Amino acid sequence: MLRLRRFACEGLENGCVTDETHPRFSFAFESDRSGASLCEVTLEANGWTWRDTGRASVRYDGAPLSPCTTYQARICATDDAGESAKGTIEFETGLLGGAWEAEWISDASYHFGERGVAPVPMVFRYGFPLEGGVRRARVYATALGIYDISLNGERVGERYFAPGFTSYASTLQYQAYDVTDRLAATNELVVTVAGGWAVGPFSYTRANRVTADRQALLLEVRVEYEDGSTQVLGTGDGWEVTEDGPCHMACFYDGETYDARVSLDNAAWRPAARETLHVSPALLAEDGAPVCAHELMRPESCTKVGNELVYDFGQNFAGVVDLVVDGLEGQTIVVRHAEILKPDGTLNTDFLRTAKATVTYVCREGRQEFSPRLTYMGFRYVSVSGVDEANIEVRARALYSDLRQTGEFVCSDERLNRLQENIVWSSKSNLMDIPTDCPQRDERMGWTGDIAVFAPTACFNFDMGRFLRKWLRDVRVEQYRTGGIPVTVPSQGFGFPTTIPPMAVDFWGDACVLVPWALYLAEGDEEVLRENFETMRRYVDACRFWAGFGVGDYHYIWHTPAVLHFGDWVAPDVPKMSQWQGRSRWTATASLQHTSGLVARIAKILGEKDAAEKYGRLSERVARAYRNVFTDGHGRLKREFQTAYVLPIQFGMFKGEELSAAVARLSQLVEQGEYRIGTGFPGTPYILFALADHGQKDVAFKMLECTECPSWLYEVVHGATTIWERWDGLDENGSCPIGDDGTDQMISYNHYASGAVGDFLYRRVAGLEPLEPGYRRSRVQPLVGGGLRSASGTVETPFGRLGSSWKLDGTAFSLDVEVPLGTSCEVVLPDGSAHEVWCGTYSFVCTMPAAKEAGE
Repeated sequence: MLRLRRFACEGLENGCVTDETHPRFSFAFESDRSGASLCEVTLEANGWTWRDTGRASVRYDGAPLSPCTTYQARICATDDAGESAKGTIEFETGLLGGAWEAEWISDASYHFGERGVAPVPMVFRYGFPLEGGVRRARVYATALGIYDISLNGERVGERYFAPGFTSYASTLQYQAYDVTDRLAATNELVVTVAGGWAVGPFSYTRANRVTADRQALLLEVRVEYEDGSTQVLGTGDGWEVTEDGPCHMACFYDGETYDARVSLDNAAWRPAARETLHVSPALLAEDGAPVCAHELMRPESCTKVGNELVYDFGQNFAGVVDLVVDGLEGQTIVVRHAEILKPDGTLNTDFLRTAKATVTYVCREGRQEFSPRLTYMGFRYVSVSGVDEANIEVRARALYSDLRQTGEFVCSDERLNRLQENIVWSSKSNLMDIPTDCPQRDERMGWTGDIAVFAPTACFNFDMGRFLRKWLRDVRVEQYRTGGIPVTVPSQGFGFPTTIPPMAVDFWGDACVLVPWALYLAEGDEEVLRENFETMRRYVDACRFWAGFGVGDYHYIWHTPAVLHFGDWVAPDVPKMSQWQGRSRWTATASLQHTSGLVARIAKILGEKDAAEKYGRLSERVARAYRNVFTDGHGRLKREFQTAYVLPIQFGMFKGEELSAAVARLSQLVEQGEYRIGTGFPGTPYILFALADHGQKDVAFKMLECTECPSWLYEVVHGATTIWERWDGLDENGSCPIGDDGTDQMISYNHYASGAVGDFLYRRVAGLEPLEPGYRRSRVQPLVGGGLRSASGTVETPFGRLGSSWKLDGTAFSLDVEVPLGTSCEVVLPDGSAHEVWCGTYSFVCTMPAAKEAGE
């Protein structure tokens, strides 16, 4: 039977509001008949009709769409057996770039000059009657700051931290809310606006008021009446504002203070004033992935420690507490948050640095529930003071961007399963409207280096399309005129390095190439390459410039001062930041070779012949220089460390006997280190591939399964529930050994970067790999090794689910494969036999070949 599996507009199956004049529709069908194929797919919208058979997405190309309008799209497919399937979705247009009738408003009397703190939240209100029966009503809203709306006493929408984090000087998102069924004859809107990213403190410098001196609100209520008339009610005259609301403080780093006794009826209201902004961003309907509440977390234990109740949720995550309290008038409850405990059972908040991560709640009389709306924390443990255990129920909500989970991996080793869970939880905790580094300390910034190395794994686990496209727009906007990329995006006033002109930074800046490439491989949409190609080209040109201060081979060795790079960041085999940075000549030069080679490939895909030749030549010259300068000419490095071998091996810089020698030497280094990891950010995603793909499978699996520090499973066996920033985050006794390494106690226990090993779990252990971008052609070729006796993985491709599940019983190997409709798959078994299959589920068996000697 033919069925419609997924039908979406701009990546959303429902709730799409878009300012795209040519929105993209994506779809997938499935059949329970092996070998089925589609004969025709027909899509209709607004009088436009499209027909095809071999694609999984198409852009609308019909008559112009009208603003603030609901449309229907219909799809129907027929297969080669005459079976059909169809479906319908609705989508809405936003204002499509049109002028707002509303005006920006604020409290002209509010000023704050303190550095490093958040402004007092502003509360706006507006009452309005209706003029008749309502057919359709929408609220369109945005702010400088972050806002929360209630209408007639009930919260509007499920988003947290709207309008989201963008490069505010360029783009500001707005949200649309359907309030048709929420309106009454008379109505009251109440909007709380906290400082958020635009006005509140940001980065460990705690710079505040970066975008605006105070919060501002822009909102419209658009009502269509049953008689066909319309009414627009916008911010401006008639709106009131106060700072006397129940939320006294809201800050991403410091938490939230809320007084439930406060009634807005008693507040000192004054007329809101029109506000002139310092920036002029384009207002764009939300096109990212909004932050929402997801899992309800319940504590596993509660322990009385001194005057505090310490709750353990058993899982490190990002979110907010949800308290149910039997309280007394004026009773003050204080909740602190931490990822780990000290030996005495109290919270270890040392590594939060300046972040207070504290919720203070002042009770009214009676039973009440409270959960912060305008902040979030990263934590596993909370301490609660000011209340008896019998009078409070403590829960929590995990907060993260609303992403569809698309991948699953499980195997016979529960430690690796826990590793996969840790990768997923660290992803959730740091996919918080932008890709952040950590959710707990005074950063939570869009560090480009983290997502650069993690993007392939993220694209297996989640549908990253909307999330990454929104972020990449800011990467393009914030690119320096000289071509470099800020190390955090949006930078929001933060800058490194501080050279003039700003220097390009290897691997961190590589995000402008590696992230679009990962998204292209996952989705198969050339548009993401085309949108970002000029940014990529300018970035590689900038890298080439900074690497060009030398003669001969040194003309291609990037050797600017190490303090201007991150180098082999957090490499565990050297203890200090200066030593990580001291490896920058190797990492930066390898980065230039890799990005120039990728840009050459991308240029060829886009038909940019001259660019393809230019960057291809550059990549070859840099590879030759790396070999000539850093090696003895026979594949052995003059200065040896794991990353210095991994990068040229993985990036194809060694050939022939040099490659064999380099792989052998890397294997020896790993064995000498008792299979412990020695790579920092640049090498970690690639080290297992560099070994396993070049005849060192056994060494790769021994490294994967190592439980000694530093290793992935060391974290697991020591109780980690997320990925650590530092391999040595806790010692055998559960204490943090970080000393004076130059990083100002930089240690996070929820940092996804080294979870980039997930790419190996999917592509090698489960064996799932696209042969064509978007998986129109794929390969399933599991790599059997180590102590594993079974493994399975699935990924939702643009065409449907691709899956593999294998088992090993002695020497008997069996494999089940699921192939989505509209695609083909090459299945390669451990004995080397290959099979080409199409849509359907298939089973294969073989006898495992005898083990080869290492290096064969």
